[in-house]
Amino acid sequence: MSDTRTADSMAIRRDDPDDVVARLEEDIIFGRLPPGARLTEDALMSRYGTSRHFVRQALVDAERRGIVRREKNVGATVRFYSAEEVGQIYEVREMLTRQAALMIPLPAPQSLIDALSVLQRQYCARADAQDLRGIHEANDAFHLALFSACGNPYLVGSLQDYMNLTLPMRAKNLADREGLAQSRRQHELMIELLRGRDSWALAQLCVDHMQFSKSDYLARIAGDEAEAPR
Repeated sequence: MSDTRTADSMAIRRDDPDDVVARLEEDIIFGRLPPGARLTEDALMSRYGTSRHFVRQALVDAERRGIVRREKNVGATVRFYSAEEVGQIYEVREMLTRQAALMIPLPAPQSLIDALSVLQRQYCARADAQDLRGIHEANDAFHLALFSACGNPYLVGSLQDYMNLTLPMRAKNLADREGLAQSRRQHELMIELLRGRDSWALAQLCVDHMQFSKSDYLARIAGDEAEAPR
């Protein structure tokens, strides 16, 4: 993909150097640094008001998480996933999600329902405050608490890896009013289904829950490709 936008064209914001890893991740997953954008060390140092050491550490960490790609003679760019890659990644994530949901004993214990209800209130509070990082963190906390109830920590660990891998695809959707409202409704329905015995309905809802962000990302990259110079 060809994208002429770079970190240099983004607004400068000064941050604590110790927080640069989190800030770089946040700017990528919420689309402030779009797929394909070049990430030069000098531009990031200016953007975050930090040292080259912290910028390099942030890029290494972001590469490890799969949201930045670094190539010889090219440098670092925000990772761009093709439509085929998105489909393959989500295929695995959907399988892991469905299996974890099917393994949750139903009706779920009240302790799990209470814990998820608290996390859902936190999620809604962050949404009402338009705190994007808070929304993202509360959303992941909700899903990890839910899937941990499957009782298989290895399955949960694999699922968490794929949740991290899809961050650039799904987190921007948390800033979308329609997507956020749908997410909140589906969380409430998940809690309600935990009170019953229909594991298949719960599993299908969990899979359906990730489709909005998947479709949104595919639409965005299709639009970028259509606008790219030939």
